[in-house]
Amino acid sequence: MTHAEIKSALLASYETDGGINHFDGINLPAEESVNQLARDFMHLLFPGYFQESCLTKKEVPALVDRLLKEIEKRLTADLEKCLRFSHDAESAKRARDLTAQVLGQLPELRRIIQTDVVAAYEGDPAARSVEEIILSYPCVLVISLQRIAHLMYRLGVPLLPRMLTEYAHERTGADIHPGAEIGTHFFVDHCTGVVVGETARIGNHVKIYQGVTLGAKSFATDEKGHPVKGVKRHPELKNNVIVYSGATILGGDTVVGENSVVGSNVSLMQSMPANSVAYQGDAASTIRPRKNKEALLEELIDWMI
Repeated sequence: MTHAEIKSALLASYETDGGINHFDGINLPAEESVNQLARDFMHLLFPGYFQESCLTKKEVPALVDRLLKEIEKRLTADLEKCLRFSHDAESAKRARDLTAQVLGQLPELRRIIQTDVVAAYEGDPAARSVEEIILSYPCVLVISLQRIAHLMYRLGVPLLPRMLTEYAHERTGADIHPGAEIGTHFFVDHCTGVVVGETARIGNHVKIYQGVTLGAKSFATDEKGHPVKGVKRHPELKNNVIVYSGATILGGDTVVGENSVVGSNVSLMQSMPANSVAYQGDAASTIRPRKNKEALLEELIDWMI
């Protein structure tokens, strides 16, 4: 086909194969704008780590002032687009108000994100320094942006929270929905292939490895066969849980009790009591109480090879 023929065919496709066109509609947030917003947030959360030149303490106030102004302008503009998309009659005002709320929570978010860095350093014997973790561990990016996106999600912002976590997903291979509730000291080792669903709940001091899925058993549907939104579909991990690589935990009523361990490649669709171990047997997954020796070993060395 010639260039003119391809153009003509595409224009015809826009008319006949609708549903993936967006013409004469609301101006949606641009992908690159959201990606830049994500990068600016990371620079603000971790000053001195991602700049090309050394940052002195004297320069920090000016850097923070510049980043705050840039983020405020970009975030307000993108939030207004999102609110217009959801037919908010006061999108401009609400965008300004929401921006103020998000920025006002950044100091507290930094306090929580610092616990994630600590968890990564203490949870990985290969880590040589906090600097190495912040600069090169994918969990820092994906968890930090998820925490910011979760704040927007709770404020009822459409589109933007998922776009922020998708930026992290593309960069790290970990797909953590902005709706997931995550406690302090969260560590995702290696990140690749991790999926955490919208209604998942994760307690404090939880550690998961690559390839872990916190997913849904099935979707409830309405009379038209469409998935029902807003119901609890994903599992809960209580405090001090460890989930090893390749494990799949499904269901909104599935709860993994405190201080429990889910072994590699386990498929779990039932709750586990506190202080228990699930492992993959010859035919099916098995759950048993956690032994004292295992509790001691867990404090000293990781089971993961």
